[in-house]
Amino acid sequence: MKNQDIFQRAQESIPGGVNSPVRAFKSVGGTPRFIAKANGAYIWDVEGTQYIDYLGSWGPAIVGHSHPEVVKAVQDAAVNGLSFGAPTEGEVILAEKICALLPSIEQVRLVSSGTEATMSAIRLARGATNRRKIIKFEGCYHGHSDSLLVKAGSGLLTFGNPSSSGVPQEFVSHTIVLEYNNLDAVQQAFNEVGNDIACVIVEPIAGNMNLIKPKAGFLEGLRELCTQHGALLIFDEVMTGFRAGPKGVQGLTGIKPDLTTLAKVIGGGMPVGAFGGRKDIMQHIAPMGAVYQAGTLSGNPVSVAAGLKTLEILNRPGFYEQLSATTATLVKGLKEKAAKHGVTFSADSVGGMFGIYFRSEVPTTFAEVQESDTKAFNVFFHAMLDEGVHLAPSAFEAGFVSACHNEEILTKTFDAADKAFAKVAAM
Repeated sequence: MKNQDIFQRAQESIPGGVNSPVRAFKSVGGTPRFIAKANGAYIWDVEGTQYIDYLGSWGPAIVGHSHPEVVKAVQDAAVNGLSFGAPTEGEVILAEKICALLPSIEQVRLVSSGTEATMSAIRLARGATNRRKIIKFEGCYHGHSDSLLVKAGSGLLTFGNPSSSGVPQEFVSHTIVLEYNNLDAVQQAFNEVGNDIACVIVEPIAGNMNLIKPKAGFLEGLRELCTQHGALLIFDEVMTGFRAGPKGVQGLTGIKPDLTTLAKVIGGGMPVGAFGGRKDIMQHIAPMGAVYQAGTLSGNPVSVAAGLKTLEILNRPGFYEQLSATTATLVKGLKEKAAKHGVTFSADSVGGMFGIYFRSEVPTTFAEVQESDTKAFNVFFHAMLDEGVHLAPSAFEAGFVSACHNEEILTKTFDAADKAFAKVAAM
């Protein structure tokens, strides 16, 4: 069976032929690869073609695909039942583990996805503060709940407009969208409407407009402003949680958010999410308080088993040192190959995440990200795919390295990049 054949067939029964939009390759063109299996740092499509994978299921495959210990944990859990809709000891153990690893979290509620986690955290922030407005940042993605599908307004403090059909203006009328890394704009927003701002939600290191790090003082400033004005600071660590480091970005920076959202790595590849924070805030969640949140599959025993084993593996000695070193070596090698061919290119990394940009300097805002040469990226993407290297099919997404990416795999990647950058230079 060919990828193209399956894609055409899929479009008859699935909108666009995919179950998540970026998979359709619309921004890069061509036919998506339908994956049949994965192991370690490799994936194989239905045609039997092998690829070095730098997508990693968008982050959770941090220990590598199909890690034997994670697979066994899932198998053992599945034998005892796939879902109970009732409490299990495993979910208590996972909650305890998360609280122990992230000191800002005193209590945590498990859910089934990152979208559910951020949606619930914002509802909780509004309920705990009895305020309506929220601040988010342009280019930061926090899931597809209505109040977060919003694009920036025309002015600094203009409330956002829906960025998706089907979302009424009223649903985003209390969402303020500001520029990432622009602390002055946040200060002005608090000066204008601070007494009605429930929370500031931020990707402390952005991964959904490519990898964008906070400028010095940005996160510290958010913490100070939220404390000063009685708003809650939410770190969306769905992507960075246990990816950027063993304690997420909050561990790297020492900045303590009031609430944190998690997903991806804590499920080890299975669907899971979580939100947690200070106990006095979490006590507003039902059944303890008036903020309602529920989910039949929350704390699913199979997902919990995968997450527990993954967290155990990544907390073994030397795990993050090796992962960070591998990712830094990847970035350095790609920059060298680009320079060899005279291609305008920059790259950055943190922990097991990396960003590549077809612009001269690493961007710090969404506007700067958009200055990247997307045509060059598209040529590079397909050239790498032809050489057996699987990257995210968008110029505006971060990439991911696993513990299984070794020196041999990096060498193959650099050989592929040498050919790919040559094609970009010949554009």
